[in-house]
Amino acid sequence: SSTPCAVMSVLAALRPRGLLRNARALTTSSVASSSSAPLQLAYDVPRNSNGSLPVYTDIRNGGTRHLTLIRNVEGSATRLADDIQQTLFPADSSEAARLKIRVHQNRHLILSGGRWKHSVVDWLSAKGF
Repeated sequence: SSTPCAVMSVLAALRPRGLLRNARALTTSSVASSSSAPLQLAYDVPRNSNGSLPVYTDIRNGGTRHLTLIRNVEGSATRLADDIQQTLFPADSSEAARLKIRVHQNRHLILSGGRWKHSVVDWLSAKGF
């Protein structure tokens, strides 16, 4: 039995970039069917055409305000915001106290209060996106 990461890397090497999303869907469906309790989330963060997660950094106000953007959330962006707020950082940490999340047009999230792009990408990858 092969791990989902190994299967994904083989499929990514065999398929052109545009079909990577379909390869991920095939991999996650086969993994979900083999596990006893598949994880059902109210949201999805599909990868972009380059195969990357749609998480971006925006620096405003002459470099004094750092925003992290999560774009093109499918499903409930509010549920994703709640999950990030509760589980990205430990509840009693200073990062959790500074983290502010805003839902924009029901499809995008704006995280303010720090430089958290890599933390968000790692969190989403750990969730299987």
